[in-house]
Amino acid sequence: MTAHQPLRILHCFRSPVGGIFRHVRDLAEEHAKAGHQVGILCDSTTGGAYEDALFESIMPHLALGLTRLPIRRSLGLSDITSALKSFGEVKNLQPDVLHGHGAKGGAFVRLIGSRLRVSRSCVARFYSPHGGSLHYDEKTIRGQAYFAIERFLERWTDALVFVSDYERQAYEAKIGTPRAPWQLIHNGLRAHEFDPVNNTPDAVDFLYIGMMRDLKGPDVFIEAIRRAEQLAGRPLHGVMVGDGDDKPRYQARLNAIGMGDRVKMRDAMPAREAFALARTVVIPSRAESMPYIVLEAVAAGKPVISTRVGGIPEILGPDFAGFVAPGETEALAGAMAHAISDPQWLPDAMPEMEAFRDNFSAQTMADRMSSLYREHLDAQMRDNPKLKPSSLS
Repeated sequence: MTAHQPLRILHCFRSPVGGIFRHVRDLAEEHAKAGHQVGILCDSTTGGAYEDALFESIMPHLALGLTRLPIRRSLGLSDITSALKSFGEVKNLQPDVLHGHGAKGGAFVRLIGSRLRVSRSCVARFYSPHGGSLHYDEKTIRGQAYFAIERFLERWTDALVFVSDYERQAYEAKIGTPRAPWQLIHNGLRAHEFDPVNNTPDAVDFLYIGMMRDLKGPDVFIEAIRRAEQLAGRPLHGVMVGDGDDKPRYQARLNAIGMGDRVKMRDAMPAREAFALARTVVIPSRAESMPYIVLEAVAAGKPVISTRVGGIPEILGPDFAGFVAPGETEALAGAMAHAISDPQWLPDAMPEMEAFRDNFSAQTMADRMSSLYREHLDAQMRDNPKLKPSSLS
């Protein structure tokens, strides 16, 4: 395969929301611009109007189309039906590359890709955990079961792709030292995302943006802004942007503590639109891998307060002044009050922009990924010259 031969790339993941969806969209767009043919296979039961609009925007880059079918979050018998349906769809697309994201996407592409290899198709199988199974506790029966499955599937994996060194360390700690080859490729942003975002005239003090579930910390944000008011000695205002099943519970809590008029709930919207609504972005997550929202906030020139979890120190630096411990309401409230009393504290602590731009470019991310794809396809062809990638057929 030549260095410039277009590839047929299919990404598979379960839920078309959050960071995984963003990661795949960026790869799809960059690879399509480079001349590759790209497709997506994902769940049909999650997402809403916002995600539908995102699919519509990415469709011009999906030469292999969009395939959606029901894929449940938890393991179940329905996975067998979904896998069988997926196999037929994938076989018809004749991909060179199957890239699974998250536990379910990773399982699907490795099972399907291995079945295609049995039928003498040349297809490379890649898996990016993106948290997924790694969020489980290794001391629980469920966690041990998921980790055992992950270990078993390594034998059908051409390469693991980690988006943060934290993710690699978590994989090694919970599953074991990878037996398959692996590579670290950080997430990246598109060029326009490095343009500064200006605040609206009525911008509030703090923004929470993300999924409305406790794992991401909106409950901590609510309690912390209430406590920060007491520490700052004045009313504070916030906005919470995102969707999720727990959103009514958070609204009820805001109302119960008398903050429903000062902290407004908004539906999911593009991050850069949300950034303009507040002066400081708060990331109170209990667990993360390599969150795009932190990358986007830094690139947009927004000051950030964040928990020190996952790969976030790889973005902000290990000694970033705005770090707080996850789940610690008092610590987060103290940082929020500090940002109010000393407006230059956080802006002065943010990463240097030129170095940040060099490290987190979407084009760099996509180039490294396509090079990895080619490396393993070439290895297959060397090991078995009778095989030929679909892109050469």
